Amino acid sequence: MNAATVLAALQLPASALVHQRVPKKLLLEQGTLTPALKRQIQNGIEELTWLAALKPTTIGVPEYRDQTREYLEIAVLGLALRPDARRDLLDLQIHRSIPYPVVLICSQPTTPESVPGSQLCLSLAPKRASQTEAGATVLDGPPLSITLTGDGPAEIPAALRQAFLESLGLSQQPQANMHTLYQGWFERLEALLAGMISGQYALAPTSTQAEDRRAALANHARLQREIQQLRAQAQRETQINRRVQINLTLQRLQAELTAATAQL
Repeated sequence: MNAATVLAALQLPASALVHQRVPKKLLLEQGTLTPALKRQIQNGIEELTWLAALKPTTIGVPEYRDQTREYLEIAVLGLALRPDARRDLLDLQIHRSIPYPVVLICSQPTTPESVPGSQLCLSLAPKRASQTEAGATVLDGPPLSITLTGDGPAEIPAALRQAFLESLGLSQQPQANMHTLYQGWFERLEALLAGMISGQYALAPTSTQAEDRRAALANHARLQREIQQLRAQAQRETQINRRVQINLTLQRLQAELTAATAQL
């Protein structure tokens, strides 16, 4: 499985395909970058490709405008990284730099010390108008990113991944406007996240249920972080009374995690 597999799963019309290389200087010219981030762009990116431009004229979906958002176009980009690149930083920077909402397909070879192979990721990040700079856009929340292939404890079962890919087709997304289209793909990523926990891939039937799932995912992630932190604290704790208190808190959080999992 590679980036071409994901692009094919989107089932985009030929009129939307671009396949143009994006020069790194376009990223380097965006805003104030730290020297470390500039090095990551220069040394970490192998290639950035503009794969498709989704516009009303290329896919027949109307644009969207309201007081806080303008979804006039969706950019589908392919990012090829070098093994030592900081994917999280570069993923975030690309979403920030492109003025349109982005569907980012990222591939990265594993480091030489790891098992030979590569990781394939997909990320999206909603955008809104900047409140401080006229005409500018900013992220409307952190990017949602999932590693579709790769080794590790979070590897996605093949059946779950296949169900996700089969749900990505353009014709299967809401077509009212560009915003609902992008939201459709975003909710499918959330459904995959939930499926990695519950074991089943299922789309939320309504927008209200999708919002409930989003809140449940955030709660589940929070509880996991707190449990991990408390377990590490318990290992360091030398006072028996304090360890007992920590273990009681862990039991409560584990019960809450079980309940949160059931909501997914």
